[in-house]
Amino acid sequence: MKNLPGYPLILFFALVLLTFPSAWAQTNEQKALEAKREQLQREISEMNRLLFAERKQRGTVLDQMELLDQKIKVRQQLIRVTNQQSNLLSRQINANIRNIAKLREDLEILKDEYAHMIQKSYRNRSRQSRLMFLLSSKSFYQAFKRLQYLKQYTQYRKEQGLQIAKKTDDLIALNNELTQQRKEKENLIAENKAARKELFEEIEEQKGLLKTIRQNESNYTAAINRKKAEARKIDEQIERLIRSAIAASNKEAGNASNTSKFVLTPEATIIANNFSANKGRLIWPVEKGIKRQGFGIYSDAVYPGIKHQNNGVIIATEEGAKARAVFEGEVIAILAVPGGGKGVQVKHGNYISTYYNLANLYVKKGDKVAAKEELGEIYTNRLNGLTQLKFYLYRDATRLNPEEWIYQL
Repeated sequence: MKNLPGYPLILFFALVLLTFPSAWAQTNEQKALEAKREQLQREISEMNRLLFAERKQRGTVLDQMELLDQKIKVRQQLIRVTNQQSNLLSRQINANIRNIAKLREDLEILKDEYAHMIQKSYRNRSRQSRLMFLLSSKSFYQAFKRLQYLKQYTQYRKEQGLQIAKKTDDLIALNNELTQQRKEKENLIAENKAARKELFEEIEEQKGLLKTIRQNESNYTAAINRKKAEARKIDEQIERLIRSAIAASNKEAGNASNTSKFVLTPEATIIANNFSANKGRLIWPVEKGIKRQGFGIYSDAVYPGIKHQNNGVIIATEEGAKARAVFEGEVIAILAVPGGGKGVQVKHGNYISTYYNLANLYVKKGDKVAAKEELGEIYTNRLNGLTQLKFYLYRDATRLNPEEWIYQL
């Protein structure tokens, strides 16, 4: 049986199968890049709608500079992802071209071998030849084995033909895939060209704003200091209210000595555990919006050497939008910063979510709230037209990064 014609075909199919895992990985990589590109495109679209509409071009030069800097960064990321997609497609196209050439070459060899096998079978097709082959056996056992051989040979030949036909279909499909990939690459190149044009225009606009700012650096420095002072005032009040809430709660529970962590009741422990179990899956504190500024230290848009600290995240949304609870809990404090906005703090076991920059409040201290329940209307700044929620998250008195807890933030 080992000398059957066409035996190399089995080895060829085995080699082809070995290429499947890498092709599968490339497909998954392409899907991931496509999803990322679509996400960035949606983010830019939302920026244009929420931050760059004509009615919102009346903000300060500082506002415009920061918004434009954010948009440029997202645009640059979009261009990088699109380039990665295009390069991946190029590798896949080149691999497919090589695979097609190899398939064609191997199929020609296999077809020649198959034709030789058919010719040999045709010469020995007569019933008399098969009968003589069986009758010339030296024993009954040998005759039985020869009969089995004839059956297996016939079946093997049939399977060879089917496999060649299937591989021919695969070759056609591969050619069609190659054509589609080339079209996709052309579209990506065109998209990137348009994105680069947009980026160039945004950078030029940024240069103009930068020139305006540097003509009056004292005003810009004063604006930075005002923003830092306002942020510091909000942060201090948030953390002061949290410490007060911990102290009051623990005093009520008969453990006044512990002022850094909540002493939890069994019910509060369940809520805290459920909250913790939903890390990375919590709902957004607004129904629609985009992240305007992330958590942590970031560089100034004009002077990268100047660093800013953000203890929460800033989410831009549309005028009239409502802040909503990210999880079930109890309202433990209402914030009111002198000269600033209002805010709400909600306790979820030993976790505290804070929603600041509200114009109207819908809840009061002591209220029980459910996930998605509206807490208040977000304030819209009439000077720059921006509607922004400042969202903070704490575990006891420890700051947490909301980006790690809110779904896809």
